[in-house]
Amino acid sequence: MPEQIIFHIDVNSAFLSWSALKLLHAGETVDLRLIPSIIGGDMAKRHGVVLAKSIPAKAYGISTGEPVINAFRKCPNLVNVAPDHTLYEQMSSKLMELLYDISPDLEQVSIDECFMDYTPISGKYTSPETAAEIIRENIYQTLGFTVNIGISDKKVLAKMASDFQKPNRTHTLYSWEIQEKIWHMPVSSLFMCGRSSVETLKKLGILTIGELAGADPAILEAHLKSHGITLWQYANGQDDSSVLPQPAQLKGIGNSITLTSDALTRDEALRAILSLSESVSRRLRASRRLAGLVCTEIKYNTFKSVSHQMLLDTPSSSTDVIYKHSCHLFDELWNGTPIRLLGVRTARLVEEDSPVQLNLFDYSAPMSEKQQRLNAAVDNIRARFGKDAIKRGSLLNSQDEYKKH
Repeated sequence: MPEQIIFHIDVNSAFLSWSALKLLHAGETVDLRLIPSIIGGDMAKRHGVVLAKSIPAKAYGISTGEPVINAFRKCPNLVNVAPDHTLYEQMSSKLMELLYDISPDLEQVSIDECFMDYTPISGKYTSPETAAEIIRENIYQTLGFTVNIGISDKKVLAKMASDFQKPNRTHTLYSWEIQEKIWHMPVSSLFMCGRSSVETLKKLGILTIGELAGADPAILEAHLKSHGITLWQYANGQDDSSVLPQPAQLKGIGNSITLTSDALTRDEALRAILSLSESVSRRLRASRRLAGLVCTEIKYNTFKSVSHQMLLDTPSSSTDVIYKHSCHLFDELWNGTPIRLLGVRTARLVEEDSPVQLNLFDYSAPMSEKQQRLNAAVDNIRARFGKDAIKRGSLLNSQDEYKKH
């Protein structure tokens, strides 16, 4: 196994998938992803360009970036939905939050894609492919959309691998696989090789990635300047860049759990909520944040989702406070239907040392110094020896009941 393994995670037709989910949750019976449809432009005037397309729309020759009016010429029955950028930002935040909980070594490069350094978490999985399959399934079960994951020892190759056959696939493109997997492909398939570069290379008689890899770098530099050297390096699988972890956009911190078997009783659900509350509060303390709002989410085995939230009188990172509020919200929400998934989320985050107004009658008042020291000690032990080094007695027999996202 190489010293470094990198994942590139890319949402399949993100804008269209996210808009489709919103419409389905609102009661729409037709999934945009299954019919010829696009996101883009003015629906009435048919102005603008195609921002995203469904696979059935692609079959008509519709491509991202072309004018909407051209797309309708190719498919008169095309369904066009206006973009909802607020929704897209919300869905992107949920995705990144889920992935940050898997690995903090995450570099988001756009609203719908990121790099993840798999190396530090490799001990948790039997193989990179198995990890990618688990991540893809977690995203689908939790958020309802699919992603492609490219795996490589180089960032640029991981990016290219994620663009192979779609949707909902995992592909590898290690540096020793490039000759077999991409050298036969046209140079236009190479990352960063745009239309102008393709035309220049065509004049030089270079049509495939393999031909580019075997070309004289000096000739490429003469015609394409430094970009020619970059393309030659990529064609040869040369890329020394690493994942540059970025701090999560801490608008909120949360976790969710898909139960391996449906929860039928309140006690079963509350054990999962306690585990979630511990994880969320631990992440709050690690980021030196306090939460001012708690939200509990339930997904029933009918796949119907409900959620409710409440403000805290005093921002807190205490497990007991997060748990108590989450339980209160759960009791307000649950209708007795078997539960498939539970989530605990926090928002309205403030800095740990921010001044707060105290409420003499509020049980969520700031933790005592003794409690803070205890939490810090527990967090340190878990950081050194794993999150299961210390467990609450009520959770000792629950580790096999669910899997965490």
